[in-house]
Amino acid sequence: MTATSAPAVLAPPPPARATVPRTFAAMMAREALVMRKNFLSTFVRVLVQPVMFVFVFAYVLPKLGGGAMAGGPGGPTFSTILLPGLVGSSIIMQAMMAVIFPLMMELNWQKSITDRALAPVPVPLLAVQKIIAAAVQGLIGGLLVFPAVLFIHAEGQSPEVHVDNWPVLIAVMVVGALMSASGGLLLGTLMNPQKVQVLFAMVLLPMTMLGCVYYPWSALDDIRWLQILSLFNPLVYVSEGLRSALTPEIPHMPVWAFLLAIVGGTALLAWGATRTFTKRVLT
Repeated sequence: MTATSAPAVLAPPPPARATVPRTFAAMMAREALVMRKNFLSTFVRVLVQPVMFVFVFAYVLPKLGGGAMAGGPGGPTFSTILLPGLVGSSIIMQAMMAVIFPLMMELNWQKSITDRALAPVPVPLLAVQKIIAAAVQGLIGGLLVFPAVLFIHAEGQSPEVHVDNWPVLIAVMVVGALMSASGGLLLGTLMNPQKVQVLFAMVLLPMTMLGCVYYPWSALDDIRWLQILSLFNPLVYVSEGLRSALTPEIPHMPVWAFLLAIVGGTALLAWGATRTFTKRVLT
């Protein structure tokens, strides 16, 4: 009598291996979860700046006579001139703030960056993930400017906007958001958190006031030294790029000039930010 063979024991399935794309997607999902949990505070932070800018410069100033800056009767309204710069300013500021302050907390107070550095992905890819997450918030801030300007303006000062070049518009908004997020990551890894107020006084405020938000770059022809100096301001190229796509009738930089500056600036800042971030995390 032959003994029946024992049934084969099924081997447990092999554990799921963490891959770089899967880990990267998980980190992005974490960012989305944090944004969802803090939706109200994030929404208010992203919305307040563009709404206040629109209210002051598209409603209050025209009421006080500032609309004369628009070029007289028959010329573009001040809100038309202002819209591209406001969109660019909101993208730049929101993307930078979305990465600078959380990064300072993670590096200096919470020390939570070490947990994410243990993920099975290269540390530079963690820096890229933070850049993309901040750029998304910058894009949201820029998009919120459009309904704000359309609904908040003085009587007779409604903006006249039409998209003249969709590829340029999308490229400037997306790459501009990545550029500002990269710059924010670079500043966040280099700055002493005890001197964060210097960021506003020496970086953000001059960048906004001299970033061709309230006037086209060509308007500085009579102040040649300032026109040349402003070329070191990344916001100038984003504002001029959006001006060429949204209000092409207003003088603006050549397309090749601002695209070259934005793409080149993004590559340079992203390279520097990933290097300084990696060095800061690993030391």
